[in-house]
Amino acid sequence: MRLVFGLMSLLTLVLIGWVLWQVPDYPGQPANQRMTIRQVFVMPGIRPILMVVLTWMLAHNILYTYIAPFLEPLGLAGRVDLVLLVFGAFALISIWIVGLLIDRHLRLLVLLSLLCFLLAAAALWTGVTSAFVMYAVVALWGFTFGGAATMLQTALADASGEEGVDIVMPINTTVWNLAIAGGGIVGGALLEFIGVNSFPGVLLILLLIALAIAWSSKKHGFPSKPYRSR
Repeated sequence: MRLVFGLMSLLTLVLIGWVLWQVPDYPGQPANQRMTIRQVFVMPGIRPILMVVLTWMLAHNILYTYIAPFLEPLGLAGRVDLVLLVFGAFALISIWIVGLLIDRHLRLLVLLSLLCFLLAAAALWTGVTSAFVMYAVVALWGFTFGGAATMLQTALADASGEEGVDIVMPINTTVWNLAIAGGGIVGGALLEFIGVNSFPGVLLILLLIALAIAWSSKKHGFPSKPYRSR
């Protein structure tokens, strides 16, 4: 374990050195041209995107944090590592595909990702009775999550423009972290007071909200044509 931490520290130092050596030192914005948080927050498209971030990531973190209770009835309680490996592998595939298509098909990728996650939640809601189906659900879920950060950050960068991108990204991080914390809190409360069977219904509600917002935000938040191509 010490060897692993030592190698990670060494790689971190190498990365810092490479950044200092290779990344240009671009000048920042003059103080009189900087936008405030309020100015960025009320820009068209920003609030719908942030609501999609909150609802999508809240649904994800409820399931991700408490995936083990879903696996126990299928005899997979001792295979959480393998289940998450499948999730991670398909998430990596998603990252690659999103990287190839995001410049031309951002809206389509967001809508398809939310729809596929919705289908995965619906499968859990109807009841998964075999390990094979559970692995398929997890694979679909991972496939929808891998490129989520890239898609949502790109949408925010497009909507805020060069003037507001430095402000909107910390807001995005805050909302993302709220969703992570909220996933633990909401999921824990559901598990304690209602039971794991309540999870899919909550996921469906959150994902339907996210999908409805993304679908309706076709002018500014998730436009049919990327801002960069206008």
